[in-house]
Amino acid sequence: MERVKVTRNYQITIPASVRSKIGIKEGDVLEVYLNNDEIVLRKVRSERPRIRLGKRLSLEDIEEAIERGESSD
Repeated sequence: MERVKVTRNYQITIPASVRSKIGIKEGDVLEVYLNNDEIVLRKVRSERPRIRLGKRLSLEDIEEAIERGESSD
Protein backbone atom coordinates (compact mmCIF):
# COMPACT_ATOMS: atom_id res chain seq x y z
CA MET A 1 0.00 0.00 0.00
CA GLU A 2 1.31 3.42 -0.92
CA ARG A 3 0.57 6.74 0.75
CA VAL A 4 -0.11 10.04 -0.96
CA LYS A 5 -0.41 13.55 0.43
CA VAL A 6 -3.37 15.84 -0.25
CA THR A 7 -2.22 19.24 -1.56
CA ARG A 8 -3.62 22.63 -0.65
CA ASN A 9 -6.04 22.35 -3.59
CA TYR A 10 -7.20 18.88 -2.42
CA GLN A 11 -5.27 17.12 -5.17
CA ILE A 12 -3.30 13.89 -4.99
CA THR A 13 -0.76 12.25 -7.28
CA ILE A 14 -1.55 8.65 -8.13
CA PRO A 15 1.69 6.66 -7.74
CA ALA A 16 3.30 5.47 -10.98
CA SER A 17 3.06 1.82 -9.92
CA VAL A 18 -0.72 2.15 -9.54
CA ARG A 19 -1.13 4.11 -12.79
CA SER A 20 0.80 1.55 -14.80
CA LYS A 21 -0.98 -1.41 -13.21
CA ILE A 22 -4.42 -0.27 -14.43
CA GLY A 23 -3.24 1.71 -17.44
CA ILE A 24 -4.10 5.26 -16.41
CA LYS A 25 -2.80 7.85 -18.87
CA GLU A 26 -2.97 11.63 -18.95
CA GLY A 27 -6.46 12.70 -20.03
CA ASP A 28 -8.20 9.52 -18.83
CA VAL A 29 -11.42 9.95 -16.88
CA LEU A 30 -11.76 8.42 -13.42
CA GLU A 31 -14.94 7.73 -11.49
CA VAL A 32 -14.83 8.75 -7.81
CA TYR A 33 -17.19 7.37 -5.18
CA LEU A 34 -17.36 6.52 -1.50
CA ASN A 35 -17.46 2.96 -0.17
CA ASN A 36 -18.19 3.40 3.54
CA ASP A 37 -15.12 5.31 4.76
CA GLU A 38 -13.02 4.67 1.62
CA ILE A 39 -12.57 6.88 -1.42
CA VAL A 40 -12.54 4.71 -4.54
CA LEU A 41 -11.13 5.78 -7.91
CA ARG A 42 -12.03 3.68 -10.94
CA LYS A 43 -10.93 4.11 -14.53
CA VAL A 44 -13.93 4.81 -16.75
CA ARG A 45 -14.02 2.74 -19.90
CA SER A 46 -14.81 4.73 -23.00
CA GLU A 47 -18.45 4.29 -23.94
CA ARG A 48 -17.86 5.49 -27.46
CA PRO A 49 -16.22 3.02 -29.80
CA ARG A 50 -13.16 4.43 -31.49
CA ILE A 51 -13.67 4.53 -35.21
CA ARG A 52 -11.45 5.44 -38.08
CA LEU A 53 -12.85 7.52 -40.84
CA GLY A 54 -11.88 6.78 -44.38
CA LYS A 55 -11.31 9.07 -47.30
CA ARG A 56 -14.00 11.73 -47.64
CA LEU A 57 -16.09 11.06 -50.74
CA SER A 58 -18.27 13.40 -52.72
CA LEU A 59 -21.74 12.39 -53.88
CA GLU A 60 -20.29 12.10 -57.38
CA ASP A 61 -17.57 9.69 -56.16
CA ILE A 62 -20.21 7.54 -54.45
CA GLU A 63 -22.48 7.44 -57.49
CA GLU A 64 -19.55 6.49 -59.76
CA ALA A 65 -18.52 3.68 -57.39
CA ILE A 66 -22.11 2.37 -57.36
CA GLU A 67 -22.18 2.37 -61.17
CA ARG A 68 -18.92 0.39 -61.24
CA GLY A 69 -20.29 -2.04 -58.62
CA GLU A 70 -17.51 -1.30 -56.12
CA SER A 71 -17.72 -1.75 -52.38
CA SER A 72 -15.48 -0.83 -49.45
CA ASP A 73 -14.98 -4.49 -48.37
